[in-house]
Amino acid sequence: MSSTSTLVTESSVAADALFEASLDIDAHVASLAHSGEKAIAGVTSGQISLGESVTWRARHCGVWFTMTSQVTEVEAPVRFVDQQVAGPFKAFIHEHSFEQRGEGSRMTDVITVSSPFFGRLAERVVLVPYLRRLIAKRNAHLIAMHSLSN
Repeated sequence: MSSTSTLVTESSVAADALFEASLDIDAHVASLAHSGEKAIAGVTSGQISLGESVTWRARHCGVWFTMTSQVTEVEAPVRFVDQQVAGPFKAFIHEHSFEQRGEGSRMTDVITVSSPFFGRLAERVVLVPYLRRLIAKRNAHLIAMHSLSN
């Protein structure tokens, strides 16, 4: 079984700028600096593209994890999908969508995750809320990064 969660983030930043920033490895690393997250293999800096992968190393909840994600779909500048191809989860799929709304935009993150050990209850009570907080931090960082540069 898998658990799916949707996070919607409203922003004053243009959708295409957030689309580009969301594919930027350096921006991702900066947004999750608190976890010691680093890109250690594959595309480790700059923009990641369709078919490319990145291996992340990070500490979450006091435990070090290594996970390789691949960009499996891109519909620039409105949507892309990355998913785990190696790592700690049975499944991890992250769909990123971007919608221009007047002067600003709406980012929608849909995360589908399957825990290999703890089952659906742990996914819903611990894992999904934790991932939602991480994505919210990442999104806030991307928005702030663009707001400061304008």
